Amino acid sequence: MQSYLSLIKFSHTIFALPFAIIGFCLQIGIHDNEFSLLTFVLMVLCMVFARSAAMAFNRYIDRDIDLKNERTKSREIPAGVISSKSALFFIVLCSLLFVTTTYFINLQCFLLSPLALFVILFYSYTKRFTFLCHFVLGMGLGLAPIGAYLAAGGAFDWIPIIYSFVVMFWVAGFDIIYSLQDEDFDKSLNLNSVPVKFGRLKALKIARLCHIICAFLLVLVTFMLSQIETIFAYLHILGALVFIGLLVFQHKLVKADDLSKVNLAFFTTNGVASIVYAFFVVYEILIA
Repeated sequence: MQSYLSLIKFSHTIFALPFAIIGFCLQIGIHDNEFSLLTFVLMVLCMVFARSAAMAFNRYIDRDIDLKNERTKSREIPAGVISSKSALFFIVLCSLLFVTTTYFINLQCFLLSPLALFVILFYSYTKRFTFLCHFVLGMGLGLAPIGAYLAAGGAFDWIPIIYSFVVMFWVAGFDIIYSLQDEDFDKSLNLNSVPVKFGRLKALKIARLCHIICAFLLVLVTFMLSQIETIFAYLHILGALVFIGLLVFQHKLVKADDLSKVNLAFFTTNGVASIVYAFFVVYEILIA
C-alpha cells in the first residue's frame, strides 16, 4: 500500500482537494442548500480516485523517460517496486471506481465523468508535443471546484467556473517552476515545457504572470461572493491575502541561478496556501 501511495504522490492531493471542498460548500452557501455528508464523502472519493488514476497513468506513460532521468529513476515503476502491469491494473481500477462513484452522486456528474477522466489522463501525453502541458495539467485540476459544485446539486455557475480558472493558472504557474529542474533533460529527449521553449528566465516570468492572473481572479471571485447576501466575504478577503502572499513568497524562493528551493516552493508553499485559503472560505460559508 505504501508503494502505491508513493506512486500517486497521495500527499499532493492537498493542491486540488481544498478547492473541491470550496466548490461543494459554495453550492450550500449560494443556494442555501442542506449539507449532505454522504454526497460530500462521495465527492471526496471521486477526487481521490480521479487523481490516483491520473497520477498513476502519468507514471506509467513516463516509465521509460523516468528511468533515464537521474532525478526520477528511483520512482516505483522504473525502480521495479511496482510492475507496469500492476500499475496499469491500478489505473483501470481507479478509473472505474471514479465513474461508478459519480453514478451515486447524480446523473449530471455521471454523464460528465468520462470527459473529466479524458482531460486528466490526456495531460500525460502533452509534453510530447506542446509546451502548454502545464496549462493542461492546470485545466485538469481546475475541474475540481466545478465538479464538486455540480456534485452538491448545482448547475453551472460563474463563481465555480472562475475558481476553476484560479486553480488552472495557479497550478500552471507552479508546475512551470517545478519543471525548471528538468530543463536540460527534457531538451535532450525533445520533450516540451515552458522552460525548454523559452529558457529559464522567461519561464520564471511566465510563471509569475500566471500567478498574477490567478491573484486577479481570486480578488474577482472574492468581490462576487461579497455581493451574495447569504455569504459574508470578510474571511474570504483574509484567505485571499494569505494565498496571494504565499504566491509572492514562492517566487522569492526560486531564482534562475538557484533552484535549490524548488521543492519548498512547489509543495510546502502551495500546500499551505490551498489549505489555509479553503479553511477561511469554508468556515465562513458553513459556520460564520
